[in-house]
Amino acid sequence: MATAIGRKVAPARKMVAFGSYQIRAETLVKTYLLADPSIPYTSVFVGIFACKMVYDVCQLISSFYFRTYTTLTKIQRIEWNNRGMSTVHAIFISVVSMYFAFWSNLFSDRNHDGLLITRSSPLSTFTLGVSAGYFLSDLGMICWFYPSLGGVEYVVHHSLSAIAVAYSMYTGEGQLYTFMVLISEVTTPEINMRWFLDTAGLKRSSAYLINGVVIFFAWLVARILLFIYMFYHVYLHYDQVIHMHIFGILLVFGVPAALGVMNLMWFGKIIKGLKKNLLKRL
Repeated sequence: MATAIGRKVAPARKMVAFGSYQIRAETLVKTYLLADPSIPYTSVFVGIFACKMVYDVCQLISSFYFRTYTTLTKIQRIEWNNRGMSTVHAIFISVVSMYFAFWSNLFSDRNHDGLLITRSSPLSTFTLGVSAGYFLSDLGMICWFYPSLGGVEYVVHHSLSAIAVAYSMYTGEGQLYTFMVLISEVTTPEINMRWFLDTAGLKRSSAYLINGVVIFFAWLVARILLFIYMFYHVYLHYDQVIHMHIFGILLVFGVPAALGVMNLMWFGKIIKGLKKNLLKRL
């Protein structure tokens, strides 16, 4: 009888202990990570730390499970790990951005809690901080290993992104439009996959061709049509946009416009590459 009672008490104690740890973890997150005054600092730090962690995990996993990785040069391994890091960030930020831009009530027109252009929440600000940490980390690597990880266009792209995301995070202005632009990161995993397949010697494979088609449609939707929709949304809410700080207004119009031009240039290259790939298989 005593043994049976003891067996019942043990799981109960574990549940109580687990509940205690859960409460402590939630308290830690609310007190430090999502506390309004500290969010801009803790979130950027979390973003930089997460990049380092993902980079190291990618290096560890690749060395054990991918034969191609061991045959790469040092700079190719660095780019491999860097692309793994950017893929994880892209999946994270594109999913969260779609939630905030289209499904969350925070930026809904039905929500009359202040101007749309100045709305923010601890979670939205924290998310932007993590993304800012990534752009700073990746920009640092691009500059350190320049031009191996990307040329001038990558430096410009990441610099504009880091400035816009950081401004929106610190001021709380224009977060909706920042999230709309960040949805375009949904194309990054496909772009990285193309590089991985090419590096692995699978450029002539069906997977490479399919990935190219996916890139075409994803780029068209996320980096062309979505940018057009964003500017249309700005036009509809221009009476609110003009209440932003002058620097914020410049960012709302300037950064998407500059990135949009770059997107069109890269889209032209994507179309040429896809045509070339399709012709080879006919």
